Amino acid sequence: MRSQETEIDARFALAKAIAREAGAMALEYFNRRDTLVIETKRDLQDVVSIADRNVESFIRQRVAEAFEADGFLGEEYGYQEGQSGLTWVVDPIDGTAAFVNGMPTWCVSIAVLHRGTPVIGVIHVPCDDELYAAAAGVGATLNGKTLSLDPSRTLQNGMTGIGCNTYVTPERVGAIICALLGKGGNFIRNGSGALMLAYVAAGRLVGYYEPYMRAWDCMAGYCLVKEAGGDHLPFPAEGEALLQGHPVLASNKTAYVDLFAIHAD
Repeated sequence: MRSQETEIDARFALAKAIAREAGAMALEYFNRRDTLVIETKRDLQDVVSIADRNVESFIRQRVAEAFEADGFLGEEYGYQEGQSGLTWVVDPIDGTAAFVNGMPTWCVSIAVLHRGTPVIGVIHVPCDDELYAAAAGVGATLNGKTLSLDPSRTLQNGMTGIGCNTYVTPERVGAIICALLGKGGNFIRNGSGALMLAYVAAGRLVGYYEPYMRAWDCMAGYCLVKEAGGDHLPFPAEGEALLQGHPVLASNKTAYVDLFAIHAD
């Protein structure tokens, strides 16, 4: 058992260091974003820049140098299977649309999975100089301060993050928002699902729901929310399922039933 803990400890320290280094690199790109070449992916709202690719390449290299037997899944360059049973899952810049449009709501998201379960979650928000960090059984922190969710928060007295994309119909998104408002809740969307999950762990949002998300967007946030005392919907993350999109829901324990009802409708 201690051997596994030592393995996680070493990767947790590295994940925090890499997140800060990658965040500094991404911030340099952000501050000169007018010079970047911006490309679209599957639709005009889904964009990628050279910053995304270079930051991911940097993270991949740092991980490979330290733990060459680990697997790696990144948004930009895909999946490389490992032999250690541990897999890094990375979004180099979550919230690229916000990034290229000059808004600060983007982040670097780094998770480590052990056989499909997130055991490390680190999210760095360079524009706010915030580092969210969690590891299984260790708890969650924001800039070193312990995060613990307030049980008095509900859908009715808190804000809920909602995510959407072109994998989800406009009608479904409208129904989700309508149901949330009908329960007396309110919502925000800031362009970064990973960051909104970090906000759930910090108690800034009472919950987050998106009907279709990829592992690199949510695994770090799931670890953070769990270690802060929240609940989340299971995300299939072994084999081919790791490479597919699934619903994502995370919240305070006191809001989970209400938010799950919206998901189930």
